[in-house]
Amino acid sequence: MQEQEGVIKFRFDHQNQPIDQVISLSSLNAWRSILFKLGLIGRDPARYGGLGYGNISLKPDLNSNAFMISGTQTGHIAELSREHYCKVWNTDIERYFLQSKGLSKPSSEAITHACVYSQDASIRSVIHIHSPEIWQKTAELALPHTPADAAYGTPQMARAVAELFQSGRLDDRQIFSMLGHQDGIVAFGDSIEHAAWLLIKALGDALRIEDTIDKQ
Repeated sequence: MQEQEGVIKFRFDHQNQPIDQVISLSSLNAWRSILFKLGLIGRDPARYGGLGYGNISLKPDLNSNAFMISGTQTGHIAELSREHYCKVWNTDIERYFLQSKGLSKPSSEAITHACVYSQDASIRSVIHIHSPEIWQKTAELALPHTPADAAYGTPQMARAVAELFQSGRLDDRQIFSMLGHQDGIVAFGDSIEHAAWLLIKALGDALRIEDTIDKQ
């Protein structure tokens, strides 16, 4: 049985209130729009039961653990507004619980984002996309990856992400494949631009491999 995409599996306390206007979402929204146009975030009636996929987050202040993330089931919206984001301001990964605020509830992968942020204080952005081209070329691209038995949005996935960091496999490559989450790829970095370009480069490399195979 195929897992249902986009379902929130963690416990959370959400305040249905607008995000503070002082928090800028311009770069976050711009890159989200680019990834939507590339089909790396979105919604496809033929995939994942027609539910939205992909999410993007940004930590505005390195002195705080809070981060802004696109809301659950916003994948079908081409241009997001402020109301489509939420602020995750407290996370307890061990209890699989978070607290958030906004007019949208947090993405189903918010705990995974929080786990990545917790590994390195210099990380400013985390992006989770769906790309069959990259995911199916995990081995050829030598991508670090979480195990196939670690499903999205579960404690197992959070532990698998932490183990990837602890293994050192992400020291030089700030991108990994989620083998237990169909087509799931995550990139992170000290800026949202850095994380996004890692994904775009990986897509280009995957397409180049496909082209080479097709011509053999």
